[in-house]
Amino acid sequence: MTVLQNTDLDTALRDAKEAYVASNPLSLARYVEATAVMPGGNTRTVLHYAPFPVAMARAEGCRLWDMDGHEYVDFLGEYTAGIYGHSHPVIRAAVDKALDGGINFGASNMTEARFARAICDRFGLERVRLTNSGTEANLLAITVARVFTGRKKVMVFDGGYHGAVFGFAGGGSPVNAPFDYVLAPYNDIEATRALIGLHADDLAVVVLEPMFGSGGCIAALPAFLTMIRAETSRVGALMIFDEVMTSRLAPGGLQSVRGVKPDLTTLGKYIGGGMSFGAFGGRADIIDLFDPRRADALPHAGTFNNNVLTMAAGLAGLTQVYTPEAAGALNARGDALRERLNAACRAAGAKLQFTGIGSMLAVHTTRRPILTPGDAAAGDQRLKELFFFDMLAAGIWLARRGMMTLCLPIGDAECNKLVAAVEEFLSIRALSLAAPG
Repeated sequence: MTVLQNTDLDTALRDAKEAYVASNPLSLARYVEATAVMPGGNTRTVLHYAPFPVAMARAEGCRLWDMDGHEYVDFLGEYTAGIYGHSHPVIRAAVDKALDGGINFGASNMTEARFARAICDRFGLERVRLTNSGTEANLLAITVARVFTGRKKVMVFDGGYHGAVFGFAGGGSPVNAPFDYVLAPYNDIEATRALIGLHADDLAVVVLEPMFGSGGCIAALPAFLTMIRAETSRVGALMIFDEVMTSRLAPGGLQSVRGVKPDLTTLGKYIGGGMSFGAFGGRADIIDLFDPRRADALPHAGTFNNNVLTMAAGLAGLTQVYTPEAAGALNARGDALRERLNAACRAAGAKLQFTGIGSMLAVHTTRRPILTPGDAAAGDQRLKELFFFDMLAAGIWLARRGMMTLCLPIGDAECNKLVAAVEEFLSIRALSLAAPG
């Protein structure tokens, strides 16, 4: 990492951005060209950041190379979807074999039922439906919950995210699906219990991640999850665990170690083996509403729901690569890494900490405990932005918002590189990090 020590945070951030612009001229040129055909040069909002985003040219294993030739260790892992790294040989072989057999059948194929069985067995589902994204999975799961219960209201949590049309940071988004939402405070047991009781007669479903992923890797309190399970059962509402991200955190998903069984579970990201994927499943009496043999069957379309590339890649990944043993090892590595990072922060007396579970972690620029999105927002966002640019300069690829995930190819050398980069950040930015907060 080559940065100038600076006691003034605004000046340090300005200098870091200037160095970033100077070292990435080809990415800048690509960005300017892209703005002519895409609004802001972008078709995926999360990938944009000022002054412009780096564009990657190639990847291998756990490494990325941008257009200007800089090499990065991939600690983003495609926002949890890239658990296998880049071009894993087992998955590559499965995709090649699928391509040899033809694509776009417009028919049932030889792999989808095997893949569905593997998903059900792994995550304790009685039935499952496949989709193309976690967004679709959540949309359909919420919809079937409303049909099944005959109720309309959907409880979500401030700061939660369940896909492109389910964003609740700051209370909600103008492009959210137009459901009748009840917005509850995450990890507030008594306030959420009261809201469930208040809306009991028309509450169809409560949807939550057992750990916020995009919302800052904030884990739900076990007692909070237990209360929601008890209260939804009491009032006749359903409970959905969005495990699109968190299913990677234990062999049977995070629910398997929290001891709370939802009515429905939504899945996505890495389970497709690097291809577009989503799924929703759970109780047979709910999911069987989609059984086309029924006179009253609900429709569920989707041209690529059972596309042969995702079926092949997903089945190979789940059964041959990300086995329960591999899941245990990867998440133990993540826990050990997070403890090393937090130990360095504590030793430096810095207002910096890393939250998360297992192979998912996020950085926050505050010393206060992080239980809610408000706790996370209390940190200095300029300092988080400076952390991002300093990590890029050190060859660490992460999300602009500070999220990181581990992929299977990451080993001791890569973890050591991240720890060294954070320790250098703690040293160089010591005065900024020492302020109250």
